Amino acid sequence: MKETEVLIIGGGLAGLTAAIHLSKKGFQVIVIEKNEFPKHKVCGEYISNEVVPYLNWLGISSNDLHPTLITKLQFSIRNGKTIDCVLPLGGFGISRYTLDEYLYHKALGCGCTILKDSVESVVFDENQFTVTTLNNVILKAKIVLGAFGKRSNIDQKLNRNFIQKKSPWLAVKAHYSGNFPDDLVGLHNFKGGYCGVSKVENDKINICYLADYETFKRYKNIEEYQKAVVFKNPNLKLLFEKCTMLFDKPMTISQICFEQKKAVENHILMIGDTAGLIHPLCGNGMAMAIHSAKIVSELVECFFNNEIKSRGDLEKKYIQEWKFNFEKRILAGRFLARLLQHQKVSEFLLQIAIKFPLLLPKIIKKTHGKPIILKN
Repeated sequence: MKETEVLIIGGGLAGLTAAIHLSKKGFQVIVIEKNEFPKHKVCGEYISNEVVPYLNWLGISSNDLHPTLITKLQFSIRNGKTIDCVLPLGGFGISRYTLDEYLYHKALGCGCTILKDSVESVVFDENQFTVTTLNNVILKAKIVLGAFGKRSNIDQKLNRNFIQKKSPWLAVKAHYSGNFPDDLVGLHNFKGGYCGVSKVENDKINICYLADYETFKRYKNIEEYQKAVVFKNPNLKLLFEKCTMLFDKPMTISQICFEQKKAVENHILMIGDTAGLIHPLCGNGMAMAIHSAKIVSELVECFFNNEIKSRGDLEKKYIQEWKFNFEKRILAGRFLARLLQHQKVSEFLLQIAIKFPLLLPKIIKKTHGKPIILKN
């Protein structure tokens, strides 16, 4: 049996960021991650600059990874009509393959223990967690952070509300070679979905789209679906036809759920996509994951330093902070997604945005945060 102060379930973006933060502050941290590093993930791979001050504080320099610097957005509706604007804060493009590997080694360098295993059970009793893994490792921890992603067997074991509902969304992602501006993120609407396009490191183009599963399953395979549905947007047709896929085949993930989630379940503090998922068309999921790791890490530090007196107060403060920072963004994302599902509505909105060019940046700000301010 091993004991630690903080145990993090999941070694993705949020989990590794929290591990680095808490290890840097001198806490004992164990991360349980079932996959090997490095690994690709289905992700838009764009990070808003709002998190740069925090990354710098952690000692994480994105420049070491040679990301693309993204300052512009091009948005198109199904018929191909487009509008361009400057992103209010801008961001950078970096693959999860490269970023997660970097964070993994950074966490190890900070003294964090990373255990390759899967969690079988999480029991909370007498103000302490007992976590048992697939390999029968038993871990005791005062604090457990849930960073196990969009959908997990742990969600089922915790009987979380959203896991009982079927989700109509499927995501598809691959890297490509071809010509695409380094400083641009493209967001293209098609019937039943949206496609994000941007450069990452090493001149690779990340193309990731969200599709309505009911429409998708009518076709034999991804290629047939893309030709019949995605290519109806001429911008996407031209892009796919002129680019060469670098993967053997596209990656997919199904049952993506945008239903409301609880930030705390069974006393586990949830971070990243485990706590809530913003619609991909907002392009802000990675920044939110990083920001949520900061919020929870600062509160956990206050708890161990006795500035927060009880677990109940810790959980209450975390829920409040999570809602304050992210709830309005997620709601705005859902609202935009519903609007853009309708062809006539999206055409009307585009015409409005063309007439009033300052409108689109204001909409973008509704789904993004301000640069993170550090407490110390």
